[in-house]
Amino acid sequence: MKIAILSQDATLYSTRRLREAGEAQGHNIQVIDYLRCYMNITSHRPSIVYKGKPLENFDAIIPRIGASRTFYGTAVVRQFEVMGVFATNESQAISRSRDKLRCLQILAKQGIGLPVTGFAHATQDIDGLIETVGGAPLVIKLLEGTQGIGVVLAETSQAAKSVIEAFRGLDANILVQEYIKEAKGADLRCFVIGGKVIASMKRQGAAGEFRSNLHRGGRATKIKLTPEEKSTAIRAAKAMGLGVAGVDLLRSHHGPVVIEVNSSPGLEGIEKVTTIDVAGKIIEYIAKNAEASKTRDRIKY
Repeated sequence: MKIAILSQDATLYSTRRLREAGEAQGHNIQVIDYLRCYMNITSHRPSIVYKGKPLENFDAIIPRIGASRTFYGTAVVRQFEVMGVFATNESQAISRSRDKLRCLQILAKQGIGLPVTGFAHATQDIDGLIETVGGAPLVIKLLEGTQGIGVVLAETSQAAKSVIEAFRGLDANILVQEYIKEAKGADLRCFVIGGKVIASMKRQGAAGEFRSNLHRGGRATKIKLTPEEKSTAIRAAKAMGLGVAGVDLLRSHHGPVVIEVNSSPGLEGIEKVTTIDVAGKIIEYIAKNAEASKTRDRIKY
């Protein structure tokens, strides 16, 4: 098969591993910087041009779209879809997962466990917003934030008001969520491929840090998920329409709750902690499913 990895940097661990795994399984793998692609949008022969040459005869693509490049990246993915190319994650699914508010609303509609979450526009409604999530301590998140950036733990109501007013003064959209104290600064990363959890790890935040992101000093360990945690992760990925997803959960007193669904989950941490060939399993998923190279997305929102 001829497979394209849409990535801005061929040297990144995840991109390298996907290329190595694809080539090891006998496929023709090409890394394409999607920002250097341009599109010929026509009814009869839509095409994508890269470095002056049309991209043709691809059987599948693996989108590795950076969060700050979602708009253009999903446009390129969508153009491949128009051309009948199979995508591990389709453009609509990527867009859903990147919009934190939309993501949470879809998960809530499906009855999937979530932290109590509030969203408002006007600063005059701050007291009511804080009360909605049970008061302080609470977590404040920028809708556009990634990798723990733009996530603040407010210990008191006054601190929460100050942070919310500051963000709203910058015209930034924010979410306010209950703080799951019992999680103790740890979350679970569940790697879902084709409706199955194939690897999982527990990420523990550094001392004094409630965010568990590994690049912020967090540490990861292999963990066995409960049946409910597996089911929650699978349902979350399905609700987003994602074939490949990193679903992040917290263990709360009322069961697992989803805090994020990632459409371009990194491979380095999960592979090193679990020793599972995650990249290889993504390639196997493509080989099994790329035959039906038509848009599969049937979600209406």
